[in-house]
Amino acid sequence: QVQLAESGGGLVQAGGSLRLSCRVSGRTFDWYTMGWFRQAPGKEREFVASINRNGDSATYADSVKGRFTISRVNAEKTVDLQMNSLQPEDTAVYYCARAYVMSSSVYQEDAEYDYWGQGTQVTVSS
Repeated sequence: QVQLAESGGGLVQAGGSLRLSCRVSGRTFDWYTMGWFRQAPGKEREFVASINRNGDSATYADSVKGRFTISRVNAEKTVDLQMNSLQPEDTAVYYCARAYVMSSSVYQEDAEYDYWGQGTQVTVSS
């Protein structure tokens, strides 16, 4: 059974930083690409960042490029999202997800992911 648990959300002022962490249960964490997505109130879920299983390739949504950094520690079965220069438009519930295909690619479509966490709320005040 694979379970994902996010932590690290909270309330921060514009320009501030937060670091989200996702811990994954299961024995095959290092076989899979991991991703972060977010969903703001009244909007569809959108891609934020993805990192491949080796941690040597990542991709980001244009809206967060240069401000967010995704990383992973396979030995600890964790994937983190460092968020800097946060803006009110970054307010959303953030979800981590595991890709369903064992590969070294990165993925931006949520259809490429089969396991999801419960989400953690990030609120950025102006």
